[in-house]
Amino acid sequence: SGHPSAFRTSNLCIPQPQNPPQLGHLAIIKPLVYLTLRLSLPDALIRLPSGSRLCTRRSSGAAAPGSGATIFALSSGQGRCGIAVIRTSGPSSGHALQILTAARDLPPARHASLRLLSDPRSGEPLDRALVLWFPGPRSFTGEDCVEFHVHGGPAVVSGVLQALGSVPGLRPAEAGEFTRRAFANGKLNLTEVEGLADLIHAETEAQRRQALRQLDGELGHLCRGWAETLTKALAHVEAYIDFGEDDNLEEGVLEQADIEVRALEVALGAHLRDARRGQRLRSGAHVVVTGPPNAGKSSLVNLLSRKPVSIVSPEPGTTRDVLETPVDLAGFPVLLSDTAGLREGVGPVEQEGVRRARERLEQADLILAMLDASDLASPSSCNFLATVVASVGAQSPSDSSQRLLLVLNKSDLLSPEGPGPRPDLPPHLLLSCLTGEGLDGLLEALRKELAAVCGDPSTGSPLLTRARHQHHLQGCLDALSHYKPSKDLALAAEALRVARGHLTRLTGGGGTEEILDIIFRDFCVGK
Repeated sequence: SGHPSAFRTSNLCIPQPQNPPQLGHLAIIKPLVYLTLRLSLPDALIRLPSGSRLCTRRSSGAAAPGSGATIFALSSGQGRCGIAVIRTSGPSSGHALQILTAARDLPPARHASLRLLSDPRSGEPLDRALVLWFPGPRSFTGEDCVEFHVHGGPAVVSGVLQALGSVPGLRPAEAGEFTRRAFANGKLNLTEVEGLADLIHAETEAQRRQALRQLDGELGHLCRGWAETLTKALAHVEAYIDFGEDDNLEEGVLEQADIEVRALEVALGAHLRDARRGQRLRSGAHVVVTGPPNAGKSSLVNLLSRKPVSIVSPEPGTTRDVLETPVDLAGFPVLLSDTAGLREGVGPVEQEGVRRARERLEQADLILAMLDASDLASPSSCNFLATVVASVGAQSPSDSSQRLLLVLNKSDLLSPEGPGPRPDLPPHLLLSCLTGEGLDGLLEALRKELAAVCGDPSTGSPLLTRARHQHHLQGCLDALSHYKPSKDLALAAEALRVARGHLTRLTGGGGTEEILDIIFRDFCVGK
């Protein structure tokens, strides 16, 4: 009764041992503290004393494999194809397979078997197909699953789906329901679910790599490591709350916990500062092409997008609005914007285009600054160099997230015997949109700049690709700002619990149904 925290956090039945349990290298503490920590610490960190018995009443909250209705859906794409995949998940999957194949026995598990599928209502043959039987829990969802690999004609697919719908206990799946069952049965955590969704929607090589890393559990593993650090620190703080003056507590344990928590704060802050890169990688970096009139901006946009997005004309002021197109540049997703030429003293319509161009420049992640290599001494070129190029170039990477590449177009107009571009120019690239000379060098420079803007998905720590990740890490960091064990141990313990709760929710623990609904509705029906 003198230690209410033990009863607040424990739901285990543990007979009080004769000797205090040994908590690894953390501390030697008394039995009641063990009750407080048992649910907080991973099993690997706790060694039960000899003779102790543990009766757990915990539930993971996941639906047990085999419970609930059996669902079915087309998992491959809609429309005609060589092979279509129809899958089921649930306790009646094996029964449905036996009914459609008119077989008494199920085929060997996880082996492809050729079977004749028939309509159970009429006995009419539907297709000769490969069937695969995946008994739970060794399946994608953790439940009994069947896959029918049928010929991809619409009539075949429709016939098999109608036949499955006639089997008692089966119903069509809802969007994302297969993956939701995998999550409920502990096959995937929430960050892995999001990685799977991103992998399905990936359009560029960089997006594919990032999504695959998240699906493989790298972000979840990182969060679990952070949560373990907080769990250890919470164990020590609660031990001091209960037995602060006890001689059995090792010296310096609380100080070591404080060091680890502060180091975690630094790591969380670094990931939050990097969060924008992950979101750019998922949704696309904003690249704006700008420069004086007739510098070749529209020609470059058409060249990079490999299609006629913008009208190209020798008449200055042809582009009067912002034209945007999604582009895959060097494997990175990009929203490429063509803008009006920057100049003064023009009519009201073109002036509005110039205003929009300057507004879009402020939103750019990467600026492609275009100049006519044969006309660098013109007032418009000099003004552009002195304003846009100089202002962005003067900023250090720590001061601004914007980056700039200076491109001198129309290099084909330069005389081979001439002096070349001005020697006082900042670093630049020579390009001819007409001949394509210099394009390879520009693409390589773009790859390096976009890797800096979006992050390299092949190396380093996993990126935060969603606002939800950023929200929970910020919440964790905010909670740790209240961790001050030298002032109040009880408030420090509560700060650690709140911080750990944010990390738990990031990977799907304790998530609300509303959040789960938002995530799973992005999946197709068969996933």
